[in-house]
Amino acid sequence: MYKAACSARLLLRSLSASPRTASSSSPASRLVAARCLALARPCAAFAGRGGPSRSRYSAVRAQIGAVAPAVERVHRRMAASATEHAFKNILTSLPKPGGGEYGKFYSLPALNDPRIDKLPYSIRILLESAIRNCDDFQVTKNDVEKIIDWENTSPKLAEIPFKPARVLLQDFTGVPAVVDLAAMRDALAKLGSDANKINPLVPVDLVIDHSVQVDVARSTNALQSNMELEFSRNKERFGFLKWGSTAFQNMLVVPPGSGIVHQVNLEYLGRVVFNTNGIMYPDSVVGTDSHTTMIDGLGVAGWGVGGIEAEATMLGQPMSMVLPGVVGFKLTGKLRNGVTATDLVLTVTQMLRKHGVVGKFVEFHGEGMGKLSLADRATIANMSPEYGATMGFFPVDHVTLDYLKLTGRSDETVSMIEAYLRANNMFVDYNEPQIERVYSSYLELDLNEVEPCISGPKRPHDRVTLKEMKSDWHACLDNKVGFKGFAVPKEQQDKVVKFDFHGQTAELKHGSVVIAAITSCTNTSNPSVMLGAALVAKKACELGLEVKPWVKTSLAPGSGVVTKYLLKSGLQEYFNKQGFHLVGYGCTTCIGNSGDLDESVSAAITENDVVASAVLSGNRNFEGRVHPLTRANYLASPPLVVAYALAGTVDIDFEKEPIGIGKDGKEVYFRDIWPTTEEIAEVVQSSVLPDMFKSTYNAITKGNPMWNQLPVPEASLYSWDPNSTYIHEPPYFKDMTMSPPGPHAVKDAYCLLNFGDSITTDHISPAGSIHKDSPAAKYLLERGVDRKDFNSYGSRRGNDEIMARGTFANIRIVNKFLNGEVGPKTIHVPTGEKLSVFDAATKYKSEGHDTIILAGAEYGSGSSRDWAAKGPMLLGVKAVISKSFERIHRSNLVGMGIIPLCFKAGEDADSLGLTGHERFTVNLPTDVSEIRPGQDVTITTDNGKSFTCKLRFDTEVELAYYNHGGILPYVIRNMAGAQN
Repeated sequence: MYKAACSARLLLRSLSASPRTASSSSPASRLVAARCLALARPCAAFAGRGGPSRSRYSAVRAQIGAVAPAVERVHRRMAASATEHAFKNILTSLPKPGGGEYGKFYSLPALNDPRIDKLPYSIRILLESAIRNCDDFQVTKNDVEKIIDWENTSPKLAEIPFKPARVLLQDFTGVPAVVDLAAMRDALAKLGSDANKINPLVPVDLVIDHSVQVDVARSTNALQSNMELEFSRNKERFGFLKWGSTAFQNMLVVPPGSGIVHQVNLEYLGRVVFNTNGIMYPDSVVGTDSHTTMIDGLGVAGWGVGGIEAEATMLGQPMSMVLPGVVGFKLTGKLRNGVTATDLVLTVTQMLRKHGVVGKFVEFHGEGMGKLSLADRATIANMSPEYGATMGFFPVDHVTLDYLKLTGRSDETVSMIEAYLRANNMFVDYNEPQIERVYSSYLELDLNEVEPCISGPKRPHDRVTLKEMKSDWHACLDNKVGFKGFAVPKEQQDKVVKFDFHGQTAELKHGSVVIAAITSCTNTSNPSVMLGAALVAKKACELGLEVKPWVKTSLAPGSGVVTKYLLKSGLQEYFNKQGFHLVGYGCTTCIGNSGDLDESVSAAITENDVVASAVLSGNRNFEGRVHPLTRANYLASPPLVVAYALAGTVDIDFEKEPIGIGKDGKEVYFRDIWPTTEEIAEVVQSSVLPDMFKSTYNAITKGNPMWNQLPVPEASLYSWDPNSTYIHEPPYFKDMTMSPPGPHAVKDAYCLLNFGDSITTDHISPAGSIHKDSPAAKYLLERGVDRKDFNSYGSRRGNDEIMARGTFANIRIVNKFLNGEVGPKTIHVPTGEKLSVFDAATKYKSEGHDTIILAGAEYGSGSSRDWAAKGPMLLGVKAVISKSFERIHRSNLVGMGIIPLCFKAGEDADSLGLTGHERFTVNLPTDVSEIRPGQDVTITTDNGKSFTCKLRFDTEVELAYYNHGGILPYVIRNMAGAQN
């Protein structure tokens, strides 16, 4: 197929917005080059072929040359080099020990460049990808050289393209991704092109794991009951995803009830090394969930990206990224008896946040690595978003290979993986002398120094050692309202609230545990902490301790393997006796799907203003996420979740105070129920077996009766139901033409919201329950949906009408306009009215006004939600001005055409005297050729104030996306231009 003609026409249209001829060093020429790199691959595929189409190629090339000499130079290079691979001379055969070959690979040692031996292993993966994909258009020899010279180029924030091997989705982010793909097919058809061009070009794995809620707990029927409710609520969504798995090529959908996406990725989906059509290369993945980084524990380079960016990656676009610095984190020693991987990861998280690793890779090394199981490594890698790194990487070594065998990968596959990685200098053998690698900065931790700890009460990086927990809790009660404070008056701190719980006298105090959940990918992939928790439950049962019945306990493993080894060990029965019945295989409490509390418990909390607590083994404990009524939320290892559930409160000193009174009338202490490292290791050794993984994953894609009964239409275009409240055709491509819209003016815009620091994606795009008084609830009620069927925001991400109304609808949001009042309201500046954020935004749009957002540091931290960017765009937000952005969220804003701007260092809205009542004009050039990534931009206000911000388009490619109104319109125009 000849795909160059209309790509070139698109380029001509883009250039026609600026009639000037670009010089090779001008911003215009850089933009031309960026576009050409993205658009020229189809031309490269054609170059050198014969036939009538060659004359068409020559004619188009001549047209482009007449417009811009820079483009002509690119095409001359294209024609000269497209016929052969730039690095064909290092394509090397990898022999099998018994004869024959595994395949061929691009050999890094064959480059004979001593700089490569000093590169971090994580950077070698980027290098191999650049070499393998080098076509001198999307990926150039200069890009390869930048990566080889990483030690010198990374401090300069050099831009490189990266092509991951695959894409990973979960259903909360996967549904909107498939909705967008379906809408893109429609848009392509309307532009007169072949809709079936919209297909993933790399493998896409989608695991449905975010929909199950803990509606039923503490019951042997909980698993089945929750799954039935999950299907009754989500039948339409699931049917849509099942349609996507058949309508789109190269897409695997793992049905609900199978496990948590990251654990399934670790145990089953992760390849470590691909062997495709005889070419071998390292596995790498980007996912639409922040905790995609868990796979880094397996030596697979992976991190979270926005759903928008993931969609472009699926469709063949290279990711544009800044070549990262790499922090070398050396581990020595071994963990002490009784210290868990969760304690380690909370310690590492605190260290790395203090060090500062945003936008960087962290690479772990040192002799302590051999003392960490693969599951321990995955726990640390999982928490990368919490310490702010792009990824926390553990290179492949013997521990990795042993885990691959344990989880059912064949001996032949493991042998191939080891042979390839050794041959390409990507395997670490700690039995051999180590070549000293160069890192951007260095950290070191003696594992022996790690102490038992938890994290909270409102953020995952606020670590508290167990021995300091009681004093820290009382300090939180005293402190003013904030991340470490509740401002409870002294005279009210000891109050006891008594209530009737189903005929039984119950009581709550500040700090009482009302939710105790063993959940989330962070820990449920780790047999040592899961079996350790079960041993705590067993010891407690034997001593006569029981969890109080008003504590909502739950067990949501990451895969069916966990159930198998809990049953094999005989420990599941003790979980059940303590109320930790199996409730489902999914994320549950960690993403806000904790379900309702008992009405009597809810009433006791709300009527008496109790600061109730949740303790969970998750990775996210932002206020308002776990449950609206748990103002204190603590992350803890699974064994500690059980211990705190037994204690019934976080207001306890485990070293000095008893957990409870045993059946013999004696006090039972923490030390009495805590298993030793040796006890845990013994039960892990006897209970976790390879056949468990093989049998679980042999059946995983076969689905279950409820999934298999879902009907699937065969059409390649989706038939949108206008009455659906789950799946709705989005408006992004309405009235789209082939001409890019170019930069949009932001003139006299009003401030929609004025925020402080640490506004998370939970604040912007909540995944939890839909509040009964919210605009989204009103929308559903108007369409005949009963409140009991509201489901969650996350489950309705396929409907833009609901998600726009849910944007900034978090009940814990703090907006400076409201002078301390907490909630999803704002002020309509022209009238002074206090309105819901959605209603205010709608009013501004109806009046013809643009809006901006003011924010502090770390804007957009938390889960990588595309709706945190899509929602503000639909509300009419044109720019966000903050002190700093979370990496993925900034990229998502660009992907939706929103301008990200950063205050200058040391400045913010308060220091500049901005109240948010001003009108803001962003003085960006109207000609895209005059805009440069990272340039200074002047912001003026209607009261005469003026200040300078940094434009956070970080690469030329992002600037090209902005010119097209976002990344998806850019891709559509590209594909619409690629004619057969």
